[in-house]
Amino acid sequence: MTVNSVDSTLLDTTEFLDHDSDTVREFVAKALPDGIEGVSEIDRALALYYAVRDGIHYEVYGADMSRDGLKASSTIKRGMGFCVHKSIVYAAAVRAVGVPSRIYYGDVRNHLASPRLEELMGGKVFTFHSLTTVFLEGKWVRATPVFNKMLCKLYKIKPLEFDGRTDSMYHPFDENGRQHMEFLRAHGDFDDVPYDMVVNGIRAAHPRLFESRDTTAKGSLVLDATRA
Repeated sequence: MTVNSVDSTLLDTTEFLDHDSDTVREFVAKALPDGIEGVSEIDRALALYYAVRDGIHYEVYGADMSRDGLKASSTIKRGMGFCVHKSIVYAAAVRAVGVPSRIYYGDVRNHLASPRLEELMGGKVFTFHSLTTVFLEGKWVRATPVFNKMLCKLYKIKPLEFDGRTDSMYHPFDENGRQHMEFLRAHGDFDDVPYDMVVNGIRAAHPRLFESRDTTAKGSLVLDATRA
């Protein structure tokens, strides 16, 4: 059975995309308070994109990288996470309203990371940067509901918008025209979170980022920006 020529399993709940949980359902209901009847798939996807982008704070520090910590419901409860967490929330949320989704991973070079974060990451290359692919109007498009508006303002980056029809993957330049991010290597799209590949890959590439096996170092991207 398919949904608009896409495997219907891409609407399923999973260990990480737990949109059958009360927490995810409440998050979706808040973003779409009048429900989904009469609301197009694109409008559902857009409402949830901005709910994830600006409703969940982007934070690399103090992130829970355990299996439980990467569940969509866990990130919503914490109210914070970085790209890996926020892309999972968005993938789960859109599935809850009938939009098939997958999760994409790729390595990127980030030219505007803070000195402290660069030190912890071991340079400008960040492995397993994550975003979400969604199936809208008969095609897959990529969306990155990651860097919230407040953080973008602090780092002088234009917030990344999404129209539901074209890919919205990264900020190539900041407000002053300086290069911000470029994709170096694609790991591909996945129907669910390939936990061991992603988390072990991040641990191996960026060992200093981790304070413990499942938690990243303490800190604050907001404080990093104000100290720069």
